[in-house]
Amino acid sequence: MTVDPIDLVYTWVDDAWPGYGEQVARYASDRHDRNPNRTRDNLSLLKFSLRSLERHVQWARRVFLVTCRPQIPGWLDAGSVRVVHHDEFMPSTHLPTFNSFAIVSHLHELPGLSRRFVYVEDDRLFGGPVNRDDLFDAEGRPRVFLERRHTMSPDGRDDARLSPWNRALAASNHLLDLRYGARRRRTAGHAPLAIDTDSWRAMIAAWPGAFERTSGSRFRATGNVAPEHLYPHFLIEERRGVEVDARETARLVGYHPLNNVALHQRLNLARLRARRPMFLCMNDNYGERPNERAVAVARTFLERWLPDPSRFELQPRPDVGAHAR
Repeated sequence: MTVDPIDLVYTWVDDAWPGYGEQVARYASDRHDRNPNRTRDNLSLLKFSLRSLERHVQWARRVFLVTCRPQIPGWLDAGSVRVVHHDEFMPSTHLPTFNSFAIVSHLHELPGLSRRFVYVEDDRLFGGPVNRDDLFDAEGRPRVFLERRHTMSPDGRDDARLSPWNRALAASNHLLDLRYGARRRRTAGHAPLAIDTDSWRAMIAAWPGAFERTSGSRFRATGNVAPEHLYPHFLIEERRGVEVDARETARLVGYHPLNNVALHQRLNLARLRARRPMFLCMNDNYGERPNERAVAVARTFLERWLPDPSRFELQPRPDVGAHAR
């Protein structure tokens, strides 16, 4: 039996890149647009995620890295991945974009991408061996990880007091309610997102206006949808995906908020290491000024857990002078 290839797609950005901060400032209109939690790269989490990928995911065909031009991580061996900049697959009229919802909504258009692929945010890591059937069933349907807690009411979709993320969740729930009936909907688990391109296109076709508004927003904005929330629920409603039991999701998926309390970092990271979840999210909650002590705790955890460089990293050059002696 022929097994279809599956690619992995990462999204990444580094706000320390020369000129990026000035570009954000040129287009930003409020504090949410300037939120450093979504663009900071002080832990090089992508590097450690790729180390965990090499250790635990043996079946991936290719790795794509999606970012804005001309950014490429300085440590990355660019020949080991397919680097794709936004201007290679997004409408030029929507660029530059700082809106992850817009970027993610176009991932299926990456040149040469496999029909089924896995979207991995750069703060997601693989904590243990992952098989294809942990993300897709035998028929190729994506597995859907939902947590027990529920998301925003549709009533919050225009509430300016809410964050753009919560407004997008509420807007997504509004669309789901109109199409499938009103009900409380659970939040998507912090796991890699298994995507079947045919189902992804069907989702966009169901709400073309909402996706066009989202794609055209340079920053997350009122009226945007969150594809990573809308898609799992679309799969379930359309019977295109398989929901994983909530208890199994709680066992397989770990979440760690990176914050400025060093003691909290030590305790929570120690618990996660003991738990060994298959999927781990280390979400940036440092705010405007990260506490270096707390950052050091997280960095030490990553370096001890995943110490070995992967094939995705540039190899150090031999010391020619030392050999000459």
